[in-house]
Amino acid sequence: MRAVEPVAAGERGLPSSLSPDDFKALFRGHPAGVAVITADAGSGPVALTATSVSSVSAEPPLLIFSISTLSSAADVLSRAETVIVHLLDAHDLEVAKLGATSGIDRFADKTQWSRLVTGEPVYCDVRAWVRCAVVNRMDAGTSMVIAAHALQSHIARDVSPGAAGDALVHHNRAWHRLGEHSRVDD
Repeated sequence: MRAVEPVAAGERGLPSSLSPDDFKALFRGHPAGVAVITADAGSGPVALTATSVSSVSAEPPLLIFSISTLSSAADVLSRAETVIVHLLDAHDLEVAKLGATSGIDRFADKTQWSRLVTGEPVYCDVRAWVRCAVVNRMDAGTSMVIAAHALQSHIARDVSPGAAGDALVHHNRAWHRLGEHSRVDD
C-alpha cells in the first residue's frame, strides 16, 4: 500500500476548502457521544470534554480522539503516557459540563474524583471509564489526534445489547439524552 501525502487545498487542481464556519455548521447537525478525557503528566491533572472518541480496533483494543491544540489541557495531553477516557451517559451531565467549562479548576471538588493506583485522575460514579496507554499522536490542523491502547476499564452502568440506555450526546450546541423515547426503528 502506498502512503498518501497530504495535499493543501488549491494544489493539483483541488478546489478550495470549506470555511471554518461552514465546516462547523456541517458538524453541528451530526450528533456525537460525550466523553471526558483526564491525564496527568506530572504537573497536575487536566480534563476536557470531547465528542471525538471512537473505537478503532477490538484486537488490539484501540481508540482515538482529537483535541484542540488551543485547549488548556493540550500541553499535558501532548506529554502524558496514559489517559483516562470517561464514556458518559445523561447521569454524568455535570461532569461533561465541568470538562467543557474553561477557566475553572476541574479538580477543585475532591469528592468528584480520585486517582487510580497507577496515578491517573478518574472521575467517580461515571457510566464507564477506560485507562489507556497513548500509542501515537498526530497533528491535524489546529487539533491533535491521539491513538490509545485500552489497558483497564470499569463499567458502573452497563447497557444491554439493543437497549436504549441513557446515552449523552451533543447535537447542535446542546446536550441531549437518548432513550427509548428517541428510538426510531422497531
